[in-house]
Amino acid sequence: MASKVPDKPAGLLQKVLSIFAGMGDPEIEKKKLLRGVAKDLSRSRYKFYKPKGQEALPGLAKFFFEIYKVTAPAQVLLGNAASSGALRSFVIESYLVEDQRALSERLTEAYIVERAKTLSLGQVQEETKRDMTAFFVVFDGEMSKRIDDAYNTLLAFVNFINFDYYFLLKKFDSGLPERNFSYKPKFDSINGEYVADDLQDFLEVFAALNLETDWDRLFGALKDYKKIDVVPIEAWKKFIGAASELRKSLVLDQIVRHLKEDPYWQGKPRVPNERIVEPFLQKLKTQLETVMQRIIQERRNSKIDEIANQIFGTTVVLRMKHYTEKANVVFAKKMLGGYTQAQAMNYLKAYLMDYFKKDIRELVDLLIIRGQWTANLQSQQLSDCYHSVMDIAERILEFDDTLADDGDIGTRMRSALAKADRDKDAVKYLRGILKETNDKATAMISRAAVNLIGIGRQLKSLIDDLSKPHHEILINWKDVENQSQRPLKDWLVDTYKKIYFIVQLLQYFVKSD
Repeated sequence: MASKVPDKPAGLLQKVLSIFAGMGDPEIEKKKLLRGVAKDLSRSRYKFYKPKGQEALPGLAKFFFEIYKVTAPAQVLLGNAASSGALRSFVIESYLVEDQRALSERLTEAYIVERAKTLSLGQVQEETKRDMTAFFVVFDGEMSKRIDDAYNTLLAFVNFINFDYYFLLKKFDSGLPERNFSYKPKFDSINGEYVADDLQDFLEVFAALNLETDWDRLFGALKDYKKIDVVPIEAWKKFIGAASELRKSLVLDQIVRHLKEDPYWQGKPRVPNERIVEPFLQKLKTQLETVMQRIIQERRNSKIDEIANQIFGTTVVLRMKHYTEKANVVFAKKMLGGYTQAQAMNYLKAYLMDYFKKDIRELVDLLIIRGQWTANLQSQQLSDCYHSVMDIAERILEFDDTLADDGDIGTRMRSALAKADRDKDAVKYLRGILKETNDKATAMISRAAVNLIGIGRQLKSLIDDLSKPHHEILINWKDVENQSQRPLKDWLVDTYKKIYFIVQLLQYFVKSD
């Protein structure tokens, strides 16, 4: 009978072969690495986590509670700092020396408005431009980088203190009150899965925190900003020392790797990379341009009111029935500009209806009919300009009537307005009608201004001629004066002044041809 051969060598060979076969298996390698992570965590001096059972221990909660005690006051003071334009401006200004701060103060709305009270518009614009150029030169590449780096360091600190420590701690002690540090917490061990995402989020802001920064300078700046210490400085410095050791240990990273069963996990630091200098300068430039535009507009409005008061005795002149500012309320609701020349058309119609058709008509009739002109060309020019303005007066009435609800243009507008909310083509059509209407108004204003200038020139020549001992334009001034119902020279001068003022007024709205 043959003897039986023992199978031990075959079993040993099988084991050796299985080891070599597993060396290229990612899952086997992953499990091996995770066992190494668990071993490191078990040996760690930080009693934060128990790999067996994946338990987050009270020691982890105590660590975060110490951070919470230090950062809680700053959370209140700097809760919205990351989105605060004031903080950006403060950081920038903290880098300015005395002369540069003086320039910054000159580039404020309050300063420019005050200067505008005593300087001409041109002087204010030139002075502001000079100060702005000098201020912008300060921010060269090196200065801008220093400021941006400082702000990003501060932002990383703000992100760190605004981490939701309370939300994390409540998982270890559900009875923990918010920001009440007289309460003695009773932290329990909990399932690590409950805090895995919290730890990952914390590591993002923790890794971005520059532990080597000049904390005295940073907290000094924040104290200037908030007028109070944002954190207990000594307690923070003590934390920084402990945090530096903790970061080197990688214990929190290891806990996340073990909980996520991913030995390759690497945190992604939430490192701020803001550029605040360029946007700050652009915003300042825009603000200064807005201030100057407002000053220009205020001066324009003031001058318009002054001239209108000289002509009409009031600044409120309402003569148009349909082409009005009131009608613009409806257009504004549809995001349309409306009637852009309503104010000018009110002034023009009031002047033509209340003054031109009466006083100037009588004066021109007297001069042309009773006067003996040495040259027909001049009398013809005066007559042509006068009749052109009279024609415009009639056209304004017709123009306004077409905008009535039952008028030609008014009917089309009402129809388009009714469809505007649901029909884009109706809005486009309405915009076209408004442009055409405003162009007509502008053309009438411009034409009126041109012909009034023509009348004014002729009247100025006649005033000069009347004062000469030997008349060159009218040879029968005495006869004309005898036909006049009022002192002729006063009448001519008064009419000329009113024409001068109305032309000035209209030129604020359109350029004369």
